[in-house]
Amino acid sequence: MTSPPSADEDVARGTGVSLWKQIAERIEADIVEGRLAPGARLPTENELAERFGVNRHTLRRALAHLTERRLIEATPGRGTFVKEPPIRYPIGPRTRFSEIVAREGRAPSGRLLGSRVEAASAEIAQALGLSPGAEVLRIDMIREADGVPITVASHWYEAGRCRDLDLLVAATGSVTRALETLGLGDYRRLETRITARPADEEDRRLLALPAGRTVMVVDAINGDPQRRPIQYSRARFCADRVQLVVKN
Repeated sequence: MTSPPSADEDVARGTGVSLWKQIAERIEADIVEGRLAPGARLPTENELAERFGVNRHTLRRALAHLTERRLIEATPGRGTFVKEPPIRYPIGPRTRFSEIVAREGRAPSGRLLGSRVEAASAEIAQALGLSPGAEVLRIDMIREADGVPITVASHWYEAGRCRDLDLLVAATGSVTRALETLGLGDYRRLETRITARPADEEDRRLLALPAGRTVMVVDAINGDPQRRPIQYSRARFCADRVQLVVKN
């Protein structure tokens, strides 16, 4: 967080330029000129309002403008941060979220949102080589980088083959480590399909997205060394937080 600047940086009244616009220009200049580095946390709304000598309504309009320009991003419970460059996310034979994020110099984390055994739909059954209606274990997870939500995913597994996998995911926060415990850690990507759509209400809530944002939807099938499918997943990525790179 930067320290409050001197009083001579107060916005000027009576110039014909809106106060909120002057504030947005000052903060943008701090970002462009490097005084606010990527990932830096901005002062609180109260601190910024005091710094510029304005009310919080005016300050919020300036922050909303910077958010629309995708220069800053608010994360509930953490604060408002200067946006970092998107994570370069290679998709290849061996795609592991934690390894990819760590290579980018960010701290990966994950947590279980929920799990249940359900009947496989025709799409899931075909992906996993099962009969429609067969029992599958569904695991829903959210994955983060430096505490910023990056992707929300649903994973399906043959229930009998991956019994208690959800308990292992809950304990480790990692699908890979949980599958390793079951002797399935050497899974490989068999197929990837990428589409895009507007973020729905659940996406916006879980990924902390404002209205109007887009998510990239990555459907994937992963298999064991014998290319037998063990996982079908559908992940929604915040489109401006990652750059998907398909590896040949």
